[in-house]
Parts: sequence; C-alpha cells; structure tokens
Amino acid sequence: MTSTPPAARPGGPAPLHDDRRLVLVVAILASFVVGLDSSVVNVALPAVRTELGGGLVVQQWVVDAYLVTLGSLVLVAGSLSDLFGRVRVVTWGLVVFGVASVACAVAPTGEVLIGARALQGVGGALVTPSSLALIVAAFRGGAQAKAIGSWTAWSSAAVIVGPVVGGLIVDGIGWRWIFVLTAVPIAVTIVLVRRVTGDVAADRHVHVDVVGAVLAVVGVGGVVLALIEQQRLGWGSPAVVAALVLGVAALGGFVPWERRVTRSGGAPIVPLRLFRARNFSVGNVATLSIYGALGMVGFVVTLFLQEVWDFPAWVAGLATLPPTVVLLALSTTVGTLAGRYGPRRFMAAGPAVAAVGALLMLLAGDSPGATGYWTSVFPGLVLVGVGIALMVTPLTSAVLGSVPEAEAGAGSAVNNAVARIAGLVMVALAGVVLGGEMSVGGLHRAVVVMAVLLVAGSVVSAVGIVDPGRRGSATDA
Repeated sequence: MTSTPPAARPGGPAPLHDDRRLVLVVAILASFVVGLDSSVVNVALPAVRTELGGGLVVQQWVVDAYLVTLGSLVLVAGSLSDLFGRVRVVTWGLVVFGVASVACAVAPTGEVLIGARALQGVGGALVTPSSLALIVAAFRGGAQAKAIGSWTAWSSAAVIVGPVVGGLIVDGIGWRWIFVLTAVPIAVTIVLVRRVTGDVAADRHVHVDVVGAVLAVVGVGGVVLALIEQQRLGWGSPAVVAALVLGVAALGGFVPWERRVTRSGGAPIVPLRLFRARNFSVGNVATLSIYGALGMVGFVVTLFLQEVWDFPAWVAGLATLPPTVVLLALSTTVGTLAGRYGPRRFMAAGPAVAAVGALLMLLAGDSPGATGYWTSVFPGLVLVGVGIALMVTPLTSAVLGSVPEAEAGAGSAVNNAVARIAGLVMVALAGVVLGGEMSVGGLHRAVVVMAVLLVAGSVVSAVGIVDPGRRGSATDA
C-alpha cells in the first residue's frame, strides 16, 4: 500500500482547517470528560458501597463494566467514525455518555449503576478515537503534532483533577454529584461540536461490517472480561474459561473475515492494509510493549505505597502523580519538537528514560524511613514521567501520520485498543509477578519487568520507526 501521511499530504488545507481552533477545543473537552469520569469514580467506590450495598463485587463492576464496553467497542467506534464522520460520531458519543451519566447519578440500585456505567463505556468508545481523528482532519505538519501534544496534555490533566475534585464532592455533597460533574461539560461540548461546519466521512453507501463488529466486540470483550474476572474468580472458573475461549475464538476468526470483506470491496472494521504502513505496524508493536509496562506502573506502585509502606490512600494517590504532572508540563513542547524533527528519536529515547526510572525504584526498601520516598520512588516516577512525555505524542503522531486521512478513526481505534489491552494484560499478570502478595521483592520484580518492556519498546522504535520525509516512512512495512 502507498499512502501519504497526513503530515505531508499535498492538496491544500485539511478538510476541517477553517474550524481547527474549535475542533481542538472540542477534541480536548471530549477526551477530558471521558478521562475525568474514569479517574473520578474510584474515589466514590466506598460511598457507593455504603449506600447501595453489594460489597466488593458491586465496587469491582462499577469500574469493570465501563472497561469492558469501552475496550471491546473502541474498534467498532473507529470504523463508524470513518464511515459516518468524526463530528457526527463524537456527537453521538457525547449524547450517550451524558445520558448514561445522568442515569448513574439517579441509580437506585447497584445493578442499575453497573448498567449505566456500561452505557458510559459505549459513549466513551465512540468519543475516544473520533476526538483524535478530528485533530488529524483539522491540522497538518508541525501544527498537527503540536495539537496532538495539547490534546495529550489536557487529557492527562483529567487524571490529576479527577481524584482531587471527586474527593471533595464525595465528602461534601455526595457521590452521585460526581456524575453531574461530568454531565455539565458534556452539554457544553455538544453545543460547541455542533458549531463545526465540516466533517470527514467515507462513502455513505458503504454498509457497516456487522459480522466484523460482532467478532471484535465478542473477541475483545471476552478476553477483557476473562482478564478482569480471573483476579476474583480464578483461571479455573467456568465463567472465566468460557469468556476466554469465546473471545480467543472470535479474535481468531476476525482477521480472516476482515480479509474477506476487503476482497469483496466492503468496509472492514479494521482495514488490514493499514498494517502495510511501516510506522503504523511498528508503532503498534511499540505501543503493546510500552503501554504494557505503563499499565503495571500505577497499579504496582500504588499497592506498594499503601500495603507495604502504609501510606493512606489519598497520600498514595498524591505520591503517584509525578508522571502525570510531568506529562502535562512537557507534552505540547515535545509535540512541537517531534513535528519539527520527526518522532523516531523521541520514541527511542522516551522508553529508555522511563526504564531508568523504573530501575531507580529498586532502591525502595521495607519502610519509607525519613527520605525513602524522595530517594527512590519519587525520582523513579519523575523519570518515568519524562520518558512518557518524550514518547506519547510522537508515538500518536507516527501512528496516525502513517494512515490515510479517511481511515484515521480506525487507525486511532486500533492504537487505543492495543494500548488498553496491553495494560489490562499486564495488570492481570501482576499477581504472578508479585508472587501472590505485595512485598518489597514483588515491587523489585515488577519494576524489572517494566524496565525490560520499556527497553524493548525503545529498541523497536529506534530500529523500526522512520521519520516523515525519509523513504519508507509510511509505505513499506
């Protein structure tokens, strides 16, 4: 396949160029709302349990229901974005998310709350790839990389704001109001997105690949469900085995079906030709490794601070914020530099720096002592943050810059799905790495695994990624 990356595509301005400032605001707000909801819910779980009952199972599913629908539908949502238009699908997603937020706020039982959270996941899946694809349709060249950097930074800000604001709301006026908190900016974003005058869509006469959509939902959903529930039920549980077998079987049939749809001239959920673009295929391999490591960082370090060092939950939350703060501070600058010099050197350096940060946490001992956090965990997390900031925006730019503009939604969805599944897999395997319980030795094993995965991502990026303008940047796998 020969495709010109958006950053270098000739033929005039981007389709949404005239609305690009508005598009950037809409993309940031849409992604911020989804990220805010994801980060704010955790602080409300004890209050939910107290009011609605159901114990730990309800608490788990308030989080898991959202993850399952979001993770399993994101590929389908990317295809819908390409077929029906970025603006239209973002609007659909925001409406669904807003309705679901209201349903969460008034939920009379735990079961209703879980169902509403699942519906939020549907809205989040529609919003996530389409918001980023909007930026691809509105910006070109260095401006696109800078815009993606701003999008990354503000999306990350939701992770900082969520627990703090959520905690104040839960303690002050009650947990239900955290869902009202997300509904208000959604309403504002819907008003703004309706002011975008253009859109990007494929031939409206092309039908949605329903079979491919079902295979993607069942495949990803089954595997995600098994990975989540095995932590509670164990790998030997019939429910876990059934979900895993069904998911793997569906995924096994997905690629052959997509090839069949492509040969027949239809619109597949995942255009397999995207993987012929070198930066797309290599970028997703790097994503699998890097995001697998990052998925374990927050999980393991937070557990260690609470269960071994006896930090209160809110202190542990503050103590693990350095990577997000650094990412927020540096993403826009890195995006600008990556747009000027190309993504390869940043994608190679970032994971390597993060790996050094992970290994610094080997200095952590049995107790924090007087300065233990500041000499081991804190500098380690800061370097992890610097590494993430160097890598995230260039990685996104490299992946989306290598696909045709009309398929940016599918490209974004694939990369999102790879990142989320990588994180879920590593969190699911954390028990094996930790040896069944959190300890100093478990932390040390975990950070070594993180470092190995990060170095692998660095090597893959250094060898495989090609900067735009150089031969093979988007055409040769």
